[in-house]
Amino acid sequence: MYSRPIFGVFWMIVTGLLFVGVTVIVKYLGTSMPAAQAAFLRYILGLVLLLPMLGMFWRTVLTKELWTLFAARGFCHSIGVALWFYAMARIPIADVTAMNYLSPVYVTLGAAFFLGEKLALRRMLAVLAALIGAMIILRPGFREIGAGHLAMLGAALVFAGSYLLAKKVSDMVSPSVVVVMLSIFVTIGLAPMAWVVWVPTSGSDIMLLFVVAVLATLGHYTMTLAFAAAPIAVTQPVTFLQLVWAVLLGSVIFAEPVDIWVVSGGLVIIFAISFISWREAYLKRRHLTPPSLATKV
Repeated sequence: MYSRPIFGVFWMIVTGLLFVGVTVIVKYLGTSMPAAQAAFLRYILGLVLLLPMLGMFWRTVLTKELWTLFAARGFCHSIGVALWFYAMARIPIADVTAMNYLSPVYVTLGAAFFLGEKLALRRMLAVLAALIGAMIILRPGFREIGAGHLAMLGAALVFAGSYLLAKKVSDMVSPSVVVVMLSIFVTIGLAPMAWVVWVPTSGSDIMLLFVVAVLATLGHYTMTLAFAAAPIAVTQPVTFLQLVWAVLLGSVIFAEPVDIWVVSGGLVIIFAISFISWREAYLKRRHLTPPSLATKV
């Protein structure tokens, strides 16, 4: 099934660069625009990029169960995206990137509690290691934990819920329909939040958010190319490069200090996720834990 691991690694590197581009632009926008408004504009602008998929969407018969699942996922993802934009504007890029790796860990736990997956001892130890990594990043009692850190913890959690729902609907309809429905429901979900905090928006900010939409859409596409070329056990470890790039760009562009504790904690989480992915591949099970990059906006 997989015969091009080098291509898989290449496309995963490209995916990481595209998503880092997303974080840099959102960081640049900062607090000039409320998080919910920025997230809403990103998604409504991104709908234009999904027009080629509408043909398959209209040919799909959607049951009441599917509508309910899509709505539930849209609700979770809307909250996650708003929290992610909020955190991105307030804490260093490296912190956001490292804590974002927690989402696959939450998915592993959620799959055990809600989907009946067996939580073997090795997976439990890997999850524990990832949580220790999170504590290394946050260092409660040794550093101030701001609203941005709490928002990122919440974002990783609700993103996990979103991808558990994605797992369920992906068994029922095509990936294109899943993507289109997510974008539609997230746009709807963010609309009232954006309306409450709406402020005048400049043309340059709208253009930057359109670039964010393009980069994020391309990132999801290149990620599918990576998964088609190589198993997740090969592509997952490559995601650690995103943390490296986030640290470098945060330091060079935004003058953010390099926090060795954040880097160390992020690496612990990445190694734990990589072990879970490798173990799943070794046992030839179907992967329910998505890559950390999949939680990006």
